[in-house]
Amino acid sequence: MKKLTALIPVRNEIHNIDEVIDSVDFANEVLVVDSFSSDGTFEKAFERATKVIQRSFDNFSAQKNWAIPQAKHEWILLVDADERVTPELKKEIKDTLKNPNPEIVAYWIGRTNQFMGKQVHYSGWRNDKVIRLFKRDFCTYNNKNVHEEIIANGKVGILKNKMNHYTYTTFDNYVAKMNRYATLQAKDYDNKTKSITFYHVIIKPFWGFFKHYIIQGGFRDGFVGFTIGYMQAYVIFMRYVKLWLLRKNRQ
Repeated sequence: MKKLTALIPVRNEIHNIDEVIDSVDFANEVLVVDSFSSDGTFEKAFERATKVIQRSFDNFSAQKNWAIPQAKHEWILLVDADERVTPELKKEIKDTLKNPNPEIVAYWIGRTNQFMGKQVHYSGWRNDKVIRLFKRDFCTYNNKNVHEEIIANGKVGILKNKMNHYTYTTFDNYVAKMNRYATLQAKDYDNKTKSITFYHVIIKPFWGFFKHYIIQGGFRDGFVGFTIGYMQAYVIFMRYVKLWLLRKNRQ
């Protein structure tokens, strides 16, 4: 098997750090990149990981692009703190790296999402997948502050098994997380949004809810689906509020 670095970016993830490290225990190197946590994450990771390095957080793309060259091995498995590699996915990754296809430089991995204690089957998350297994020198993240994506210089395959994604701890934490995302999205949208109108703060949030809850079947996920749709509308609305504040040089 080709040697593998598991790369885990974290900030204040004391409630996740043990389990995420346990889920990548098959990697030859476990590299944790910490954004100066204040809750003991750094100290716990230092006990468990192969290597822990720190860097101040500016945005998700920059953080990951800085971390990727720090990996010791050619193949990288990037796992967020709220994700878990299942035993089935672990076996598939090991089998893939025993004799990797020389034309493929990265692999899509699907995610099974858990929210408010329930597995989400619809709500726009049904076919959720991300590029997480990739070759260090052939892949980089695009220049986005949030919802960043890998740009692969070569062919991209797809793995059959999924990882588990526990995006929710408490509702208050989730709202705080969405607020942080809206702040980062405002920076991304500054260059492509002209004047902020009622279209941005009324029509677009309504469409976000309608798409997730009706078109993408969120109603089939019950109250959880309604909450996801509502929060999607909330994030869109807050994105433009924060963009307006950004342009006014306010917080």
